[in-house]
Amino acid sequence: MVQEEPRSEVVAKSDAPREKKPSVFAQIALFIRQVFGELRKVITPTRQELFKYTGVVLGFVIVMMAIVYGLDVLFVWLTTFVFGVPSSGS
Repeated sequence: MVQEEPRSEVVAKSDAPREKKPSVFAQIALFIRQVFGELRKVITPTRQELFKYTGVVLGFVIVMMAIVYGLDVLFVWLTTFVFGVPSSGS
């Protein structure tokens, strides 16, 4: 099997100097500035929106609780049906 020699176009050479990576403290300061910039974009919900969102979340939680309760009852019935009820005898 013959391998070809790599051509000069394959590996790009860059004569441009690499940018220096900022120090750890500069990176932390940049992160904190970006956090505050994102926090300025946050919009606080109105009282009406807050009650609406709370109702949606509570409704979803109640529906999920009903589904879990229904599955629990189904599995209890199924295991009782398959394995039977142990008799309490002496």
